[in-house]
Amino acid sequence: MKKVFLILSLLSFGCSFPIQITIGEPTPTPEPTLAPTPTPQIRGELGTESNPLILTLAPSSRPTDSVISAGDVISAYIQSRTGYRIVTVIPVSENALLDSISKGNAHIASLSPYGYAIAYQRSDVTALLARVRDGQIFYGAQIIANRTKNFTPYFDEIKNENTTDVASALKQFQEKKACWSDPVSPSGYVIPLGLLKQAGVQIRSDAFLANQPSVVRAVYADDICDFGATFIDARTSPTLEADYPDVMDKVKVIWRTPNIIPYENIVMSTDLPFEMRRVIQRAFIDLMLTPEGKSAMQTVYGFDETQVIEDSAYTEFVTLATASGLDLLSLIE
Repeated sequence: MKKVFLILSLLSFGCSFPIQITIGEPTPTPEPTLAPTPTPQIRGELGTESNPLILTLAPSSRPTDSVISAGDVISAYIQSRTGYRIVTVIPVSENALLDSISKGNAHIASLSPYGYAIAYQRSDVTALLARVRDGQIFYGAQIIANRTKNFTPYFDEIKNENTTDVASALKQFQEKKACWSDPVSPSGYVIPLGLLKQAGVQIRSDAFLANQPSVVRAVYADDICDFGATFIDARTSPTLEADYPDVMDKVKVIWRTPNIIPYENIVMSTDLPFEMRRVIQRAFIDLMLTPEGKSAMQTVYGFDETQVIEDSAYTEFVTLATASGLDLLSLIE
């Protein structure tokens, strides 16, 4: 008895796979019975009852009742101002959130700086609003060194400006040792590393010191590394004042970035029609003008103030974060 393999197509499952058939005496071939073609699910336009916009709250594996209630306040307000049906979900992590956005399962969200850089490079999101902290939506980083080292400062602290280009300023750190704050810090590691790599500077080694005042201490003591990186201006940290009264003189700024490092933001999926941008953005602005809305935004996302933003404002940050060569997904906490 001979065995053969036939490829049978199961229409109801939409796939093909081999099935072993044992053949004895020839028998008439029966007419195949076709499975009924599934009727595709018809979904309404985005923002309707049958296809609502999905607003994601801050990622959490154990959201509190207060966060859930505040999310209801935000979604209800946006729904009332735009006419779009809004539902809220809470992803377990920002990685899961990024995946949901890519798959079209999330439309409005808050992202960390690295999360935004990843989603923007995938063409998944467009920025709506930036978080404001201390009156600013961006902050900068600085490269510092002990003044007794044989390094030339290219930052004029009186004029508050760099006096040369970044490549010329940083080439003096070739084969030197760096002090960083921690592996996920934009100002204390990722962006300065991107600057060095963009300038073609290869450091000899590095050390992570847990926080940025510790980087200043290490540079001041001149016994751990040749140079360090911090936010502007970590030298003025209150934790340093008592022990290092001359820190501003002894620790010199070699070069500073412009204020290019962002805080969190509110984004919209690029799956949404562009005309939705204006009304959703306006709804968030108006939401922040109400006591209940501002409180809800603070509870869910930690935002006390926001500012309208365009994607172009993040270009330099995204470029340098990418230039660092680090896996940005691994930097998301």
